[in-house]
Amino acid sequence: MWLFGLASLILWLVILLLPWRPWGVREAFDPAQQSSVANSRQHPENAVTVLIPARNEAAVISQTLSSLAAQDPPPHIILVDDQSSDQTIEIARSLNLNNLIIVHGEKLPAGWSGKLWALEQGFSHVQTDLVLLLDADIDLEPGTLSALLEKLESENLDFLSLMARLRMKSFWEKLLLPSYIYFFKLLYPFKLSNSGHPYIAAAAGGCILTKSEIIREMGGFASLRSALIDDCTLAKNARGLGKSTWIGLTRSAVSLRTNDHLSDIWNMVARTAYTQLNYSPILLIVCSVLMFTAYIVPLILLVQFTWLGILILTLMLMTFVPVILYYNLNPVWIFGLPISGILYLLMTFTSAIRYFRGERSQWKGRTYT
Repeated sequence: MWLFGLASLILWLVILLLPWRPWGVREAFDPAQQSSVANSRQHPENAVTVLIPARNEAAVISQTLSSLAAQDPPPHIILVDDQSSDQTIEIARSLNLNNLIIVHGEKLPAGWSGKLWALEQGFSHVQTDLVLLLDADIDLEPGTLSALLEKLESENLDFLSLMARLRMKSFWEKLLLPSYIYFFKLLYPFKLSNSGHPYIAAAAGGCILTKSEIIREMGGFASLRSALIDDCTLAKNARGLGKSTWIGLTRSAVSLRTNDHLSDIWNMVARTAYTQLNYSPILLIVCSVLMFTAYIVPLILLVQFTWLGILILTLMLMTFVPVILYYNLNPVWIFGLPISGILYLLMTFTSAIRYFRGERSQWKGRTYT
């Protein structure tokens, strides 16, 4: 066990000392920081089209659309009804928004994921130079859109993505969702991605502002139609065209989706966890060994009251503090990181088991085999 302990210590020292600080929160977007410049520059009305794929989003669609209607400049909005069976479209119509176009999506063809098929159908109606790809559960705070436009223009970016603030109110949300973002940043370091690193291209699909010509140049969403991790694939394709991309955390784009139960988060992660490993049993074994070394070994050593266990746990929790503080959570939640790591490993096993049973992914009542 001491050998595993030494390996765990080295692992956390390396993570802590990496020059690109994948655990940090420096790559963040705050509309207030853009406001002084944005207020001095007027963006034309309807400069951007917001493209929203929606499937059974009756609980959140009113707030999402209302937040867009309150933006300055007001955008065009294209809402694609992805075969909803609830009141999503009726609620959207009842808002009587002047700039809203509703596209009734056709049946999902073979080889497509539902979200990408909806985006493909909606994008054919986009006529503006810029398009904002927005999930149906994302609430944009006032001033966010103008600040996004200003950042894209002032920093000469082609593709800008925000990691929306996830809802963190219930016990399971506070325990698992900060670490969800933390693990994402470890897998896709924002600083490396933003620097144009040839092998790291990260994006968060909930909120992506990009130039429409990029989507057309890559052949539309058909170029990534079967991708379940479509956001990072989209960023990778944009980078392949020589375009500049940027991703950061934010508190101004807020997810309205609730994850009050462990099963909600479990299924969300299991949907793509094995996809992240390219469906490779070898990578699954490597991942298991790393997670065991990183999160289980320190707990074993801690139970044995060893100084090594205390040291490793201290280093581990130091890397988690910035994320907890960024989302204004009680610092006590940093102690949930090793438990989260173990649970996420079990979710990855669930994803792999489902894959070997013939289920590639399941979401919104659809099963991808």
